[in-house]
Amino acid sequence: MYPLGYFIIAVANILDVALALYFWILLAQVILSWVNPSPRHPLAVRVVRIIYMLTEPVLYKIRTRFPVSFGGIDFSPMIVLLAIYFLRFFLVQSLVRFGSSLL
Repeated sequence: MYPLGYFIIAVANILDVALALYFWILLAQVILSWVNPSPRHPLAVRVVRIIYMLTEPVLYKIRTRFPVSFGGIDFSPMIVLLAIYFLRFFLVQSLVRFGSSLL
């Protein structure tokens, strides 16, 4: 059972890193929605496009399923950030504990 326990712990760690990375990408998208990045700088345009390509599919699904904009403020990033927080501290920790119990 040792290899299975280590495998589950490794999957939990990879999931934790992926969720943390997506958290920071989503936070960057929120900050970019507040400021106007320079459209003249080609690197800035590419970075903004990549960030929006990574975040918009998830945010669009939240926006279509729930009424999350009140008074012109979009709360869908907050819902996704809370979901990421929940997944990191519930699912990942549960996987680590389960993998540790198999060792």
